[in-house]
Amino acid sequence: MTTQERILAIKLSALGDFVQATGPFAAIRAHHKGARIALLTTAPYADFARASPWFDEVWVDRRPGPWQLGPLLALRRRLRGGRFDMVYDLQTSDRSGWYFRLMGRPRWSGIAPGCSHPHANPRRDFMHTVERQAEQLAMAGVAETPAPDLSWVRAEVERFALPSPYALLVPGGAVHRPAKRWPVEHYIGLARALVARGVTPVLLGTMEDAGPIAAIDGACREARSLLGRTGLADLAVLARGAVGAVGNDSGPMHLIAAAGCPSVVLFSAESDPALCAPRGRVAVIRRDDLAELPLAQVLAELDTGPAALRHPP
Repeated sequence: MTTQERILAIKLSALGDFVQATGPFAAIRAHHKGARIALLTTAPYADFARASPWFDEVWVDRRPGPWQLGPLLALRRRLRGGRFDMVYDLQTSDRSGWYFRLMGRPRWSGIAPGCSHPHANPRRDFMHTVERQAEQLAMAGVAETPAPDLSWVRAEVERFALPSPYALLVPGGAVHRPAKRWPVEHYIGLARALVARGVTPVLLGTMEDAGPIAAIDGACREARSLLGRTGLADLAVLARGAVGAVGNDSGPMHLIAAAGCPSVVLFSAESDPALCAPRGRVAVIRRDDLAELPLAQVLAELDTGPAALRHPP
């Protein structure tokens, strides 16, 4: 009797990186037809991954520290007990490299010292995430890596009762990196300009983004706030129905762009779009200081640029 091949993919965080790993996830699934494939990830992405067509199992990594002996030994037992024939480390971090040793050095694609299928490009850190991961997989024998395809995502977004047409605004981002945020007064001007074009602004974010979203919502009565009400699947389905999106460099904007929504993504000196910009029908605008980015330039992209608002679906 033939033993079923067992494969592990590792992608722990963050949202934007997880979205850009969806092409590699599909590539691994296509390359290992008939295999049982598990994903090791963190809690925010587990349900999204379970609903996908790529994995038979999704394991949640609680990220135990080296001083947490009980959880660490439990993780070691589980990883070794998986008896994986191949591991694709798409996280390529110090932590995932540590897991290579924790698992007893299985066949491994990544950058862990001594691994069987190293991504042997000394300039890998200067590559965009999409090309870097595709090259890593190619060096491990996975020849074709497709673009992200989120057409499988389902969510009941009718509960939001949004008027059509609508556009998505993502004015938040990592709280500890405020320089990645376009000033809220510009988002207020953008929301009002969308209303003048007959488009309802829909505001997206977590409770960490309550400040800017409340300011926009208060200044533009036609805006609709979905603060703290959307999961990852909701974002993808809302993006399919939107005529466009504008947001700071953030995980939600990666997901929205990957779902096919025309997107204008704003970058500051805090991050380099050459290494991590969303792919798709995307216009990237970069200013070292986003306070210097005028509203008129964003509106021009929405009117005539590569991410111009599409006709309502």
